[in-house]
Amino acid sequence: MLTFPAILKGEIMSGSRTARVTSIACLALGLLALALPAAAQSPAAMAIPTVLGIPVDFILFALILVGIALFHHHTLKIALIGLAVIVLYKLFITGFREGTGVEGLARHLVHEWVTLANLLGLLLGFALLSKHFEDSEVPAVLPKLLPDDWKGGFVLLALIWFISSFLDNIAAALIGGAVAHTVFRGKVHIGFLAAIVAASNAGGAFSVVGDTTTTMMWIAGVSPVSVFEAIIASVVALVIFGIPAAKQQHAYAPINAEPPPGVKVDWPRVGIVAFILVAAIIVNVAINTHWSEVADRFPFIGVAVWVALLLCVPVRRPDWSLLPGAFKGSLFLLSLVLCASLMPVERLPAASWQTAFGLGFVSSVFDNIPLTALAIKQGGYDWGFLAFAVGFGGSMVWFGSSAGVALTNMFPEGRNVFAWLKAGWHVAVAYVVAFFVMLAIVQWHPDPPLRSSAPKHAAVAPVVVAAVSSNLG
Repeated sequence: MLTFPAILKGEIMSGSRTARVTSIACLALGLLALALPAAAQSPAAMAIPTVLGIPVDFILFALILVGIALFHHHTLKIALIGLAVIVLYKLFITGFREGTGVEGLARHLVHEWVTLANLLGLLLGFALLSKHFEDSEVPAVLPKLLPDDWKGGFVLLALIWFISSFLDNIAAALIGGAVAHTVFRGKVHIGFLAAIVAASNAGGAFSVVGDTTTTMMWIAGVSPVSVFEAIIASVVALVIFGIPAAKQQHAYAPINAEPPPGVKVDWPRVGIVAFILVAAIIVNVAINTHWSEVADRFPFIGVAVWVALLLCVPVRRPDWSLLPGAFKGSLFLLSLVLCASLMPVERLPAASWQTAFGLGFVSSVFDNIPLTALAIKQGGYDWGFLAFAVGFGGSMVWFGSSAGVALTNMFPEGRNVFAWLKAGWHVAVAYVVAFFVMLAIVQWHPDPPLRSSAPKHAAVAPVVVAAVSSNLG
């Protein structure tokens, strides 16, 4: 019988059929255990079919995640088939939160369409933006500024971490990926890919404009100062995962210290990248600080990115050939986000540091946006701890955050859960250690009740998508 550590080593793929089935069952139960605290507290879950007390919805979702983990060459098919099964199950058996039958499904889609449209717009738009950045030749001249040993990789991760504190984590991850692709001559270690995603998520965890989840807290009335305390855990995490990842990368493919001869920066492309990012940031801040009451009615951020892209076409034409591949990756994430939105999670366990700590692991496989919305509605959290947990947790699995999905569109070899967990072990260690360092330094101190019981759905829109999926995570 294969043990869970054996699964992480990838031995499942070479085991017998019985061993595979056993391993799948073990992994499914492990994933379900992450969701059970929420499910057990859900009044709605008691009214729907269960198996051993577990809502069937969660079993179906866990099987999708297991299928993705085991058969990473067929992730899109598994996600789409799983979504279809869950929708049919809700359609004909349990109904939706918004109602039953086709009408309930339609109401749910109306409720979620802004989130999905914003996410699609950002994933596709930033895929083209990252190509603009790569073609600008800025990555080729960066080795002059980076140390030429493992410290160069760490400095790159620190830069990603920094820009993600005020920039969308998808863009930060893709820009970091473009630089890594150039300075490491296309040979990027999976452990370093995990670190890029971790840096992009950790950087936004302490800033109310750096991640969707922290923006949600800000709009709901959480002080930016309360969120900013997460910088303690974020810095500690950067050091813990950044140094091993940089050394992994240096051993795998050292940094290219000398740029190719004749390299010339394409400044118009640099201007395009800056223009698109500034447009996204301005619309993000404006909509969520001055017109948050209409933010749930239209995908403002995704559209802003595309308007900026199209305005720049006369200056430099984007590489439209990237869109089909980026769309497939986006469709995968959208399917998982929609699946997660259909889960019967209505209430979380009592607010405590233990609950916040557990939500970080749940966030690695479950959309962190509804988790954050539930936590805001519930209240009683120390928001700095929650921000770090749901923001950084999705980094532990490649599809645990939108940044991870976007980056693996650029580096498909990263779409292997076991390889990601094995090579990116330092990310999970960084989460655990950083959380408890923060707990020891600032201690758990729940903040006063918020001025509103929950944010409008506007806050749920991936303004600076981190997540989603953190993330799905």
